[in-house]
Amino acid sequence: MSVTIKDVAKKAGVSPSTVSRVLSNNTRISRETSQKVRDVMEELGYHPNIMAKSLVSRTTESICVILPKPAEELFLNMFFMELIRGIVTQANRSGYDVLISSGGSEQEEVEAVSRLLKGKRVDGAILLYSRKDDQVVEFLENNQFPFVLIGRSEKFPNILSVDNDNVQASYDATKHLISLGHQRIGFVSGPPNHIVSRDRLKGYAAALEEAGLEMRKEWIVEGEFLQESGYRAMSFFMNLPERPTALVVVDDLVSLGVLRGLHELGYKVPEDLCIVSFNNLSIAELSTPPVTSIDIGIYNLGYTASQALIQSIQHDGEKQFQQRHIIPHRLVIRESSIYTPPKSSSPQ
Repeated sequence: MSVTIKDVAKKAGVSPSTVSRVLSNNTRISRETSQKVRDVMEELGYHPNIMAKSLVSRTTESICVILPKPAEELFLNMFFMELIRGIVTQANRSGYDVLISSGGSEQEEVEAVSRLLKGKRVDGAILLYSRKDDQVVEFLENNQFPFVLIGRSEKFPNILSVDNDNVQASYDATKHLISLGHQRIGFVSGPPNHIVSRDRLKGYAAALEEAGLEMRKEWIVEGEFLQESGYRAMSFFMNLPERPTALVVVDDLVSLGVLRGLHELGYKVPEDLCIVSFNNLSIAELSTPPVTSIDIGIYNLGYTASQALIQSIQHDGEKQFQQRHIIPHRLVIRESSIYTPPKSSSPQ
């Protein structure tokens, strides 16, 4: 005979309604009582009927993560893997499952999230990054579905979001290179319709302006958050009549492509070009040479986003909680930026 809620309640010395509240993660139940009930569930081998529970509570205790671009491209960048690790860890601790969805275009993303939320297959959604005039954000906001954005929205500044101060982070990265004596500093950016790319470009520009340095269009290259973008950028930069002596690179994976391109062209880092990147992924530390990077707390971004969304779901989207969460950043200095190159240098 299968174990029932009444069996758990009797063994734990609580009422069946208390067991039900523990199963729904009701915040009115004390941590001690909740743990006691869960221990008994494990001891008796009790597993709740998820479908029946969903019908009663009108919740699925599931959230979805909307992946940007086709999944095969996304999984090439460890940034997203670390982000999802934070999301899943917190969701599991709160008793929520995580469903992954993706689309090849914004319209496909809208259709996917519409099926999941309108079909009541999930209780809310997490968007992993923000774009200018994002159709997915607009759809979720207009339909009042619970969601959290990792990033920020220019059109909907008051939505629930988790982000870094990317303007300040990029300012700090550029300022570090300026402090080493560099006056010709380039920028390898991400897609221009991504808010993070725009914010990091803004911080870079602010640091140059403050130092009285020129920001030249030919020293700014746009691309994707992929290694290939950094690789291609080097063919352009290193053939300029007057090239930069240092680069701010929008992402660690992109910086790996920068290193590969420089190596094939016969240049050395940091002797010929200094580099500062973002995200502080393991590849930044393990690359040759190790890359100076801005640690943006990727795991905490995901963890906090999951926590904020579930809290919003459990309180029916009430606005009494903080809407915008900013995760702090820090500069991690490594070999790619510890050397100030001479004014003129060329391949050996």
